[in-house]
Amino acid sequence: MQPFTRRVIEIIQSIPPGKVMTYGQIAAEAGSPRGARQVVRILHSQSRAHNLPWHRVVNSQGAIALQEDEHRFLQITSLREEGVEVSEDGCVELEEYRYLSEPKL
Repeated sequence: MQPFTRRVIEIIQSIPPGKVMTYGQIAAEAGSPRGARQVVRILHSQSRAHNLPWHRVVNSQGAIALQEDEHRFLQITSLREEGVEVSEDGCVELEEYRYLSEPKL
């Protein structure tokens, strides 16, 4: 496994219930500020194998990026069950729910 992939998985696993991170935020923390699409790929291919809390990842505007109705509904439901307010159009208030991990020293 590539170091970037390993780090993305670790970061996603660290997102606590009731919080979200953006694809770009995860990519930057993993060492590739322009790697948001790689984060999407990792989530798609590794979520099941690593039991990732994929539902805690949103786009840079705080919106649910999934278009397929069933998965979109599942993400919204999962976030709401954790106490995250999700608007009817699938948006999360990042100022309130964004997870800011502790900086590595």
